[in-house]
Amino acid sequence: MTGAYVQPIAPVGGSLAWSALVAVLPLLTMLVLLAVFRLRSHSAAGIAVVVALIVGTAVYGMPVGSALSAGVEGAVFGLFPIMWTVVNAVWVYRLTVESGHFDVLTRAFGRISPDPRVLTIVIAFLFGALLEAVAGFGTPIVVATVVLIGAGLPPVRAAAASLLANSVVTPLGVMGTPILTMSRVSEIPIDEIGPVVARQVCLLAVFVPLVLVAVVGGWRGVRETWPVALVVGLAFGAAQFVCASYLTVGLSNIAGAVAGLLVLLVAVKVHPMHREARQAASDRIHDSRRRVVEAFAPYALIVVVFLVSRFGPVASLLSNASLSFPWPGVDVTTADGDVPTAETFTIDLLTAPGSLVFVAALLSIPVLKVAVADAVRCFVAAVVQLRWSFATVTAVLALAYVMNLSGQTATIGGFLAGAGVAFALLSPVLGWLGVVVTGSNTASNAMFGSLQVAAAQQSGLDPTVLVAGNMAGGTTGTPIALQNLALVSSVKGLSGKDGLLMRRIWPLSIAGLAVLAVLVWLQSTSVLGWMVP
Repeated sequence: MTGAYVQPIAPVGGSLAWSALVAVLPLLTMLVLLAVFRLRSHSAAGIAVVVALIVGTAVYGMPVGSALSAGVEGAVFGLFPIMWTVVNAVWVYRLTVESGHFDVLTRAFGRISPDPRVLTIVIAFLFGALLEAVAGFGTPIVVATVVLIGAGLPPVRAAAASLLANSVVTPLGVMGTPILTMSRVSEIPIDEIGPVVARQVCLLAVFVPLVLVAVVGGWRGVRETWPVALVVGLAFGAAQFVCASYLTVGLSNIAGAVAGLLVLLVAVKVHPMHREARQAASDRIHDSRRRVVEAFAPYALIVVVFLVSRFGPVASLLSNASLSFPWPGVDVTTADGDVPTAETFTIDLLTAPGSLVFVAALLSIPVLKVAVADAVRCFVAAVVQLRWSFATVTAVLALAYVMNLSGQTATIGGFLAGAGVAFALLSPVLGWLGVVVTGSNTASNAMFGSLQVAAAQQSGLDPTVLVAGNMAGGTTGTPIALQNLALVSSVKGLSGKDGLLMRRIWPLSIAGLAVLAVLVWLQSTSVLGWMVP
């Protein structure tokens, strides 16, 4: 290529509207294939990549070599650091299962209270947050549903509670993978996105335990347990907020779960009804204190490793293992004459979240008393388990990079910017739509992150508020995501119940989306602009 490729804004007859209609074809292709034709996510994303390449080269005039190279760069980023983080997080989970400590964890939570309403908060919300921190991709929903059914809850109520509980933990889940992805495609630092997401999502987290109590116990359950539910929600939301704002987003869900659990332990001792229930459950099987400590050790090690990596001298030493280089074949200039940061690929070998979780997993092996051969088998099993996630994430990131670097995203953003400041109301809706059809906050961020930035810049809005709004909106789409409903319907007793679950949950999903849309809009104005750091 003799010169840099300059992104055109309106390549179709000089019309921004017609150009946007063409530019949105890859996204529409993926959404229709997922929602209407029910193709698997990786297949739909792969076809969408082909459409994006055709539009980018035939309509936008991007050189074929550059377009293909952009797609490869996105796919590689999907592998490292995104899937590298996910694989190691799932590896930690599988190690606890292999050693038998996962059952110890569930029994430890179950002993807190036999009250099904409190148990739902413990299993679906707090334990689910821990699982989301180290597994994600539907794992917490399925596991929490199985455990709650085993504890005696009706299958549909157990599934509904697990789906709803998972919503507010997804943007900050899997060691911050969704935010890491959003940071890459939006070119906004993680440390700027995290605090704004916290100021949106954590407000919802306060009320999630109350919603769960209502789902499993009705209004009577709310009347009898609202003090416990409210203080747990407050503790969870506060800890999640502080960690995401001032420490590290990767540990936010763990911090929230620990704070919520500590407050819950105090609350059930103080509340008369739950004190009696705990006494009635005193004859249950108890694991030794050592086994319980071992069961929680992997999560504690993750926290310790992350905190140590942030310590000044250690952070400086680890950062020396970073490698940055211009991605070959990509030579792009925006219409404003800027060079996209995506032209430079950075590999943080030792500071990447996945690498830190890998270290924690290695330290967990002797603590959990897992043989080396079994640990290796668990790692391989994690890779096999996530094989379709590998395909989906790499394809979605390839799609995002082709659309971003060819200029398609900028065109769509420019068109949507015509809505002016009202676009802030639409920002969470895009995130909601992306999660509903893909089942992943990470994938939704990859699809719409750059679009949010482009629209914000041309509308005079704060891009950080809108990319955070995309993630927050995605939380309300999680309970009715097609992929999540399909996953939970595979649990015994829930076959064919996905439609019933959808009908029961969608009003809550829409209500949450409406609240967040108004919140994001107000945060983009002087009314609640003070909330944004």
